[in-house]
Amino acid sequence: MSKVVRSVVTGVGGYLPEGVVTNDDLAKIVDTSDEWIRERTGIRQRRKASDDQAVSDLAVEAAKRALAAAGRTAEDVDLIIVATTTPDLTFPATATIVQRKLGAPVGIAFDVQAVCSGFVYALSTADGFVARGRAKCALVIGAECMTRLMDWTDRGTCVLFGDGAGAVVLEPQEGEGTTDDRGLLGFALRADGTKQDLLYVDGGVSTTRTTGYLRMQGNQVFRHAVVNISEAVTAAAADAGVEVSSVDWFIPHQANQRILEGVAKRLGIDENKVISTVAEHANTSAASIPLALDQGVQDGRIKPGQLLLLEAMGGGLTWGACVLRF
Repeated sequence: MSKVVRSVVTGVGGYLPEGVVTNDDLAKIVDTSDEWIRERTGIRQRRKASDDQAVSDLAVEAAKRALAAAGRTAEDVDLIIVATTTPDLTFPATATIVQRKLGAPVGIAFDVQAVCSGFVYALSTADGFVARGRAKCALVIGAECMTRLMDWTDRGTCVLFGDGAGAVVLEPQEGEGTTDDRGLLGFALRADGTKQDLLYVDGGVSTTRTTGYLRMQGNQVFRHAVVNISEAVTAAAADAGVEVSSVDWFIPHQANQRILEGVAKRLGIDENKVISTVAEHANTSAASIPLALDQGVQDGRIKPGQLLLLEAMGGGLTWGACVLRF
């Protein structure tokens, strides 16, 4: 087969703010309990950014760690894509703020908004630049301050979310055009705007001129998640030319432990291959996949050459999956 250029993950980094909010802490302000939350979601605690931390601050810390892991500096970066639903400002793009704070040179910088699916969407977007020779060192970041969107009187939603950021460095690398190549191998991205009322924020610049609060029909989201994600995973694997059974690690969006288990079971993936951080991180939206990826790399489970399967579903509804060889 002819040589091809692949977008290869050369560095991974994650950052969690220092503030920890346990289930018992939430039980003091809303009608819930540690047992109730753990039984339904698997969550034990989540992180909360301090009042003086913007989402760009979280993104910068994750980016610095990813660059260090890749053996790169901010001077090398020519593309920054930030997946976030909680930007610093309405404009400019958080990516440009990250560019300034990192001290990266003039290049390409913009945000992607696909809520919890944002990181997978951003990876696919970055692949279009890197694999086509339009960028040589890309930062793809998922960063969120989801606690800023919470209605702290709504026990059905405020217990589910946390803050954090994760990042990867993507660089071009020549491959053989086979599934043994390192890099991004396959994608499947989906959206269905008719399901907006299942998961949304009830505010916005051109409607209410407010930030709004997150609203969700949890049972409906769960039902759609298991079916839709499974389809996207199968499609991404087919796009990559691999079997789902050949995947070494399944790194899902950390929405709810029951969803993770439901998708894995439907796809026939061994639970020992699932990387779960939901108990400690809760749902960090676009940050959850890169944070889980970083966790797997840091603890030594994920090794170079292994086949990884990423997936997510978020408001929109949007969902998608990616297959990559690390």
